[in-house]
Amino acid sequence: MASLSFDAMDTSLLCALRGRRQLLVAYSGGLDSTVLLHQLVRLREACPALRLRAIHVHHGISPNADRWAAHCQAMCHRWQVPLELAYVDLREEGLGVEAQARKARYQAFEAALAFGEALVTAQHLDDQCETLLLALKRGSGPAGLAAMPAELPFAGSVILRPLLNTPRAQLEAWADRHKLLWIDDESNQDDRYDRNFLRLRILPALEARWPHFTQAAARSAQLCGEQEQLLDELLAPELAALMEGKTLAIAPLESMSERKRAALLRRWLAALNAPMPARATLQRIWNEVAQSREDASPRLKVGDNEARRYQGRLWWIKARRGQRHTIIPWQDASRPLLLPQALGALAFGGEGDAVRAPRAQETLSVRFSAPGTLYIVGRDRGRPLKKLWQELQVPPWRRETTPILFYDEQPICAPGLFVTREGQAQNEPGLLLAWHKEHDDE
Repeated sequence: MASLSFDAMDTSLLCALRGRRQLLVAYSGGLDSTVLLHQLVRLREACPALRLRAIHVHHGISPNADRWAAHCQAMCHRWQVPLELAYVDLREEGLGVEAQARKARYQAFEAALAFGEALVTAQHLDDQCETLLLALKRGSGPAGLAAMPAELPFAGSVILRPLLNTPRAQLEAWADRHKLLWIDDESNQDDRYDRNFLRLRILPALEARWPHFTQAAARSAQLCGEQEQLLDELLAPELAALMEGKTLAIAPLESMSERKRAALLRRWLAALNAPMPARATLQRIWNEVAQSREDASPRLKVGDNEARRYQGRLWWIKARRGQRHTIIPWQDASRPLLLPQALGALAFGGEGDAVRAPRAQETLSVRFSAPGTLYIVGRDRGRPLKKLWQELQVPPWRRETTPILFYDEQPICAPGLFVTREGQAQNEPGLLLAWHKEHDDE
């Protein structure tokens, strides 16, 4: 491809990249992503500092999926763009095919994204209008009606949508002018899917009656987005005062209007990167969790997470099954012991709590409960585990997921919390035990 000088398209596209020069392009092989990748390849000729990679997600839904992947490989080879093929399996989670495919696709994008790269996707003006109409169908508020932003935080980087103000007709004209080849997904003609129904049946009628409907809808979405950003700015100081770590104080919310309280709850969840719950769910978090009776330990499961209350604060945690009856033999203490439910691993090494080494005939295991009275280092009298958890301020949901090291039937150590007298190293070399958590829900 011959070297090109900058023109208006190059300048507009370069501005839409917002200073990013390392890009991972989501390339389905369809019209939209083909035009996007072609424009970026063209821009690279004029701006050699641009670094492009592409990713094609193979969902395996269509019988033509292998042919589409081969087409994308051929086009990327022709344009000298490295391509990553990501094969995904769709699990039935009650989300529907569209939502499940989208979830798998973005998980693949996140896994493929290299340090310093931005993900670039090909959503355009018509997509923005469809997204707004789908939000109206769901009864969304201003945040949902804001539809898609041109830049969105994602996986430690950003998603960029440089075509968001470009109508699909303009993309079709570009493809025709440059004689581009793309694939047509047969599912795009299936109007059982909501987005296809809008694209095939509703939008053509709206645009026939009001030719500028798509642009007007996108402008409404932008205005909703601006109002949400303004609310974010106005409520940010108050939200910061209510938050401590990842938790939210309940008492100050009780004297607020329902509208303001809901706005702060939504922004608290957004700060935790939580999927935004429906209005009814938000109300249940307040009524059933925040406002439950004082002696209760309330919980509300929302998808893969739970809303909890503890010490006058709201918590948003990963939902996990209790491990009260689980016993895990630790046969080789020279190697880390993986824990269930993504709870991390225990390991002896150069950091952690000092414990005595196991004696010759003692077997090691990890459990999540301990019977009887425990005598721990630094306390003058024994206590049952339930009392220890309370005194150590371990939240209720952690009490059956916190590992305890045993030698035979003797509790030795709950890493980071206590060592028992029977586990204390006295006049002998000790070992250091650490709990390496995969992530911190709190």
